[in-house]
Amino acid sequence: MLKELYIKNLAVIKEAVIPLTGRLNIFTGETGAGKSILINGINAVLGHRCSKEIVRTGCSKAVITALFTELSEEVCNRLSELGISHDDNEITVTREISADGGSIARINGRTSSASVLREIGGMMINIHGQHDNQILLDSERHMGILDNFGGDMRLLESYRESFRKLQQTARRLGELRTQEKSRIERKRYLDEVISDIGELELEAGEDEVLEREYNTAKNSEQTVFSLKSAVQAISGDNTANDMIASAERELSAFTDDYDAVAQLYDRLSAVEIELSDIASELEKLADSAELDGQRTEYLRNRLDSINRIKRKYMADSAELVKLYEDSCNELSQIESGDSEIHSLAEEREELLRIVTEQAKELFEYRETVAERFVNRVSEELEFLNMQGVVIAVSHKKGKLTVNGMDTVEFLISANRGEEPKPISKIASGGELSRIMLALKSVIADRDSIDTMIFDEIDTGVSGRAAQKIGIKLREIGKVRQVICVTHLSQIAVMADNHLMIEKKIVGDRTETNVTQLDFSGRTAEIARIMGGENPESLVVKAAENELRKAAEI
Repeated sequence: MLKELYIKNLAVIKEAVIPLTGRLNIFTGETGAGKSILINGINAVLGHRCSKEIVRTGCSKAVITALFTELSEEVCNRLSELGISHDDNEITVTREISADGGSIARINGRTSSASVLREIGGMMINIHGQHDNQILLDSERHMGILDNFGGDMRLLESYRESFRKLQQTARRLGELRTQEKSRIERKRYLDEVISDIGELELEAGEDEVLEREYNTAKNSEQTVFSLKSAVQAISGDNTANDMIASAERELSAFTDDYDAVAQLYDRLSAVEIELSDIASELEKLADSAELDGQRTEYLRNRLDSINRIKRKYMADSAELVKLYEDSCNELSQIESGDSEIHSLAEEREELLRIVTEQAKELFEYRETVAERFVNRVSEELEFLNMQGVVIAVSHKKGKLTVNGMDTVEFLISANRGEEPKPISKIASGGELSRIMLALKSVIADRDSIDTMIFDEIDTGVSGRAAQKIGIKLREIGKVRQVICVTHLSQIAVMADNHLMIEKKIVGDRTETNVTQLDFSGRTAEIARIMGGENPESLVVKAAENELRKAAEI
């Protein structure tokens, strides 16, 4: 709770130390005395935006320090997460606003940010002013109020967890299906790569090995051809041996008569024998050098196939092997993506079924909560002197959202017998204030926020209704710290801690003081509210009686 508030140089407040209790704290004072400044100061220390104009004229800065005690477990846990000490479950929060427009925030003397102040402050204090009545005018906020009243968030949390899973699954499925067209094109390309290279069963460097073997095969083939051509030239038809034999036959008739012819004939016979020997040797060489023609043809075709794929993909054999492996891996991923689409589609259908069932269960739960809510708020409204007002909850089924399949809107009828209509079209300012108070009253014991501040909760009310508001504020003060600014005596008399905001002229400057009132001081202040300045003794007596009666309530 907010134990103490220190303010220095804030507008007309030169310096003030404001003690607060854990129950109902009431601030009163004349119009213009500075009650709104007090709320501005609390807003500043809670990290809200503030203008340099609130710095007291002639001062360099304004300082607001708040002491919070008896921190909730939720607040302590968050402070621990932020690395902020909170010994004895206490912290001091300070906001300095410079006249030049800058500001500094501190928690326990350690510099912090305004956003951290807003976060921590929002967990400790709830300020309700007239603008907060907009919550009632905004039907989208009504479901949160209803759930807060119900108190059991397990169904909603379970539903939201399933709904988030459904969203994530649907989002991933959508992404995969969006990518599906490009994936199909890519898959076609990869299939072609794998088919082209896979059919070759290629190994890195194989083309170079085959090229060398083929070149050798081509040379051997030419050698065999030449050797056999030489043999044919020597011993074939109309070749060297035939011509030599013909020459021998022509000379054989003259060998006996001419020694010279005989010598030449002998030489021709020797040449014929030599040529026959050469042909024989050549045939042996050709037989030994001749290769398998099928192997040569295989090498030629294999190299043609490899070179065609190399040209197509502009890569050597090693790069082709890597391209094949990478394509296989990528295709596997794409096919697993196809499998993922199928799996996700099934998962989405199952999650949709679960979410729909949970939404129906949540709807039924809210239906029972709405009935209890109407009964409780109706009781509070009747107590707050709004007996003719009928409140209802319009609860319908709609599309699935993060909050369920429900649409919730609060309706009221200002007069019995009239059809309830949306609050935004019916309620007056005073009615809104009392309806909001009724709502806060029914959820007070379920709210984790320790301090509730009501600014101008009494707008548009008076008499008996004002007294009922005061009683209700005191009731809330039994379970929560309540701080209220009012100008009505019926509310002020209910205070457990009454503080008066008073404006005075000191020298040539206006100053606002905040004074904690005892019974005598309270009597005088209540009498002033009831009868104006310098009230008659009867008014003072009436004020004293009202205070005593309030103490007995």
